[in-house]
Amino acid sequence: MFLLFSVDASHCDLFPQSASCKCYFFDKLGKLSPKRDEDGCDRRFNDVLRRRFLRQVRLGERRRTDARKQRLRFRDLNIEDEVEQLRASIDFLVELCDTASPCLQGQEANFANWSHQAVDFILASLRNLLSTGKNMNFIEELINSLIMRLGRRMYSPSQGDESQFDTDAQFYIQHLIRKLGSESYIGQRAILSVSQKISVGAENLLFMDPFDNAFPNMHRCLYIMIQLLEFLVSDFLLSWSKDEGFDNVLFEEWVTSLLHARKALELLESRNGLYVIYMDRVLGQLAKQVGQISTFRKLNREILDNLFC
Repeated sequence: MFLLFSVDASHCDLFPQSASCKCYFFDKLGKLSPKRDEDGCDRRFNDVLRRRFLRQVRLGERRRTDARKQRLRFRDLNIEDEVEQLRASIDFLVELCDTASPCLQGQEANFANWSHQAVDFILASLRNLLSTGKNMNFIEELINSLIMRLGRRMYSPSQGDESQFDTDAQFYIQHLIRKLGSESYIGQRAILSVSQKISVGAENLLFMDPFDNAFPNMHRCLYIMIQLLEFLVSDFLLSWSKDEGFDNVLFEEWVTSLLHARKALELLESRNGLYVIYMDRVLGQLAKQVGQISTFRKLNREILDNLFC
């Protein structure tokens, strides 16, 4: 886990408050298979951003003290309660996505700074908690809530005109889920949630009036969700399979859900056959990688047969 500095050590900052993120967190936005070596940052610069993030989270927690009767506490260089760190970082990221405008000029750097730090904190806290094997029910509740809340923002753009801002904001949320998905505990649950949403969206679109104002939004959301599935599978499945804690039962569940989503999209083929093509590409990539991983050959034979048919 990265080193955490005291939140009160503002006098130790080596860079001005106007410093912006140099890690290119949103590079390769919407593009397949980013290179892993482009995520590196200067360590001293990163330390500054982390201290600023800790101060920002602490301020946010103070504002919620009266309502929630909880507060993020710090001791020396470590956050006292790892569960509280996870919860606070999740709240911070979701509220950032709800209130910030990543596509508006002048706000891109701030959004990149804070969202990158929040993602790092969430992943580090989650890995520490999973290594203890404690509070698993609560951890799962927090992660499912994170996926649901970010997903709601990605599925439901702001109401009103069909602006480029709405589309871009959805892609930024997609990218955040993609980054969080590097951890299999989050990534597998994200695939399950998104594939289920695709099935529901396809059914709703089948009976929706094409002249309904929400019709173009639904089409756009389906594309964004299918693309997210492709990113998660192509980027991380091989690395997930090497984790000792990889959940085979959950894997079988989301593979089945992907196959159901594909069938649901078949019903839309008379309106737009591209969705079936997109989903076939995802399933093809999935089948290719499953065929390369020997441990997957022991999984449910019926599910594997349906995937490879």
